[in-house]
Amino acid sequence: MKSFRKELWFDIPGRRAFINITDDVEAALRESGVREGLLLVNAMHITASVFINDDESGLHHDYEQWLEKLAPHEPVSGYRHNRTGEDNADAHMKRQIMGREVVVAITGGKLDFGPWEQIFYGEFDGGRRKRALIKIIGE
Repeated sequence: MKSFRKELWFDIPGRRAFINITDDVEAALRESGVREGLLLVNAMHITASVFINDDESGLHHDYEQWLEKLAPHEPVSGYRHNRTGEDNADAHMKRQIMGREVVVAITGGKLDFGPWEQIFYGEFDGGRRKRALIKIIGE
């Protein structure tokens, strides 16, 4: 069995963003040479997420609105975590909602996706360099 590891690095200038990383993940899969197996992608930071969904701008806008209702950034004083001098308690909660990682089956050297599925990196507390891990195992 083969094992392959690669990191994707992000430097998101704004507070939040959804970045389609499907092409980067597919490139890593080709680089790995794995034809049958499993691929994991996970955010390596507790204020970022990796998730699978449709690459549709209206949906991304809806995510922004929905997440802000569930875990609003303001008022930052409303979160006990922010008493540490941080202002990112909402980002931790948004990450919890959107998830840490995805696992995708590899079949015939391709990601075994359903219709419209794409992989996204979600940033909820940008402004510094962060990374996601790609781990591939199989044959």
